[in-house]
Amino acid sequence: MARTRSSSSSTTWRYVNPAYYLKRPKRLAILFIVFVSVSFFVWDRQTLVREHEDELFKLKEELLQLQNQLEDLKHDDITVNKINTTTSKNLDELPIDPIENQRREKVKDAMVHAWSSYEKYAWGHDELQPQSKNGVDSFGGLGATLIDSLDTLYIMGLDDEFQRAKEWVTNSLDFNKNYEASVFETTIRVVGGLLSAYDLSGENVFLEKAKDIADRLLPAWDTPSGIPYNIINLVNGNPHNPGWTGGDSILADSGTEQLEFIALSQRTGDPKYQQKVENVIRELNKTFPADGLLPIYINPHKGTTSYSTITFGAMGDSFYEYLLKVWIQGNKTAAVKPYREMWEKSMKGLLTLVRRTEPSSFAYISEKIGSSLIDKMDELACFAPGMIALGSSGYGPDESSKFMNLAEELAWTCYNFYQSTPTKLAGENYFFHSGQDMSVGTSWNILRPETVESLFYLWRLTGNKTYQDWGWDIFQAFEKNSRVEAGYVGLKDVNTGVKDNMMQSFFLAETLKYLYLLFSPPSVISLDEWVFNTEAHPLRIMAHVDSVEVLTKQHTSNIRLRARKEGRFGKP
Repeated sequence: MARTRSSSSSTTWRYVNPAYYLKRPKRLAILFIVFVSVSFFVWDRQTLVREHEDELFKLKEELLQLQNQLEDLKHDDITVNKINTTTSKNLDELPIDPIENQRREKVKDAMVHAWSSYEKYAWGHDELQPQSKNGVDSFGGLGATLIDSLDTLYIMGLDDEFQRAKEWVTNSLDFNKNYEASVFETTIRVVGGLLSAYDLSGENVFLEKAKDIADRLLPAWDTPSGIPYNIINLVNGNPHNPGWTGGDSILADSGTEQLEFIALSQRTGDPKYQQKVENVIRELNKTFPADGLLPIYINPHKGTTSYSTITFGAMGDSFYEYLLKVWIQGNKTAAVKPYREMWEKSMKGLLTLVRRTEPSSFAYISEKIGSSLIDKMDELACFAPGMIALGSSGYGPDESSKFMNLAEELAWTCYNFYQSTPTKLAGENYFFHSGQDMSVGTSWNILRPETVESLFYLWRLTGNKTYQDWGWDIFQAFEKNSRVEAGYVGLKDVNTGVKDNMMQSFFLAETLKYLYLLFSPPSVISLDEWVFNTEAHPLRIMAHVDSVEVLTKQHTSNIRLRARKEGRFGKP
């Protein structure tokens, strides 16, 4: 064994001895060729790896540049709008229209007149009475007009006015009031207004105040079914329903807090707000009818509906609006798909309520009680054309076109609510009789926004300037009939033009805001990035999640970064 190992070792070392190859030139040549081939192969692979690494590095650099460019585009509010199939144009590419600029400035002047009158005669009160030049506390002294106006001031670039309002919120806003508050009105005006101001400015005081008032409202949801009571005392937290409903909760009042409370959970990281309001929808969805139409009264103990009117007007309207808008707020993800499915059922039901007049074939949305249709439509229901247009893009092409056409028909009807009266301002509701088209029912006008809201959406989604012209007609009618020395007032009668003595807070929050946006570029509060609550307060769109904590830090830093970098969202 030793000898064998020695012989093998000797043979091995012979092949590594240079002298062996010098005596055998053929083997030397073969060895040289093998060496060169291996060296070339290794060099080639290393070169390819280096080139591949260089290419990857360049691609990463290009990707980073593209990401930075995309962020810059987002920060500048230059977005590619998802426009309905009725037009292929990107509306942001349209040239600036001097007429639009003039109209927008006129609307801004109207806001300055309304706000300065409030500031002079009703500062800190809920609403201004322009004729008598004093403030009244219609909502318990929560500064409703001031809070409702925050985002309008910000969007219009009225910086000094916004700062003074912010100082009042910081130093004087106090929710510890022995007042029986409407959960619905307080949510849409106060919680919504504060959250919108926070999303726009990044000022934390607005978020803290929104949390304070929302905490005072939460006990309203402590019912056997989770359907909230609609009134609550802001000091002791005792909830109840108004006596005139027979103890029932109201559909719109119970189903129009979802946007605000989900947004509050997303921004604070506390899931309790979202859980309360989403439980309402889950409860209603258990027995949701095939036509998606619910009566306006709901038993808060059983969660069942009571025999009452079905309407897209007062006490029903915004329930349907929020089914669609929570889906949009949640970025149309699978988590919010049930909201969209419920809304589409409701749209099937809405189609069964649509009727047309004679002789002019005005489309309108009737009301229903039991199996009987009532030929009546509230001006409040004129939000529906905008809602239908906004939701139409979620359908396939045929259904989308059908619903967009319906939205445009209904908008024409609502515009004629205004055009059909001597003052060119709409009454509160209309009745329809064979051969008579439409007639005013309740004849007051309280500066409502619903028709101009729908005109805003239809212009944004179609690019049809006709809707701007209709909006301008309505604005001019307000200027002619409602403007007074100390603000704006409603009319007791749209036929005679007799004035009332109230400037509703929603005139500054909604009517003037939608008119201003109607004459602004589509990038100003882009519908791709914002969703409006039912009081026209824009809230940033975020992904919807069941556990909200993970989003909070990132969302808060994004709000502050955007506010610092942009100075103002989409200021024209």
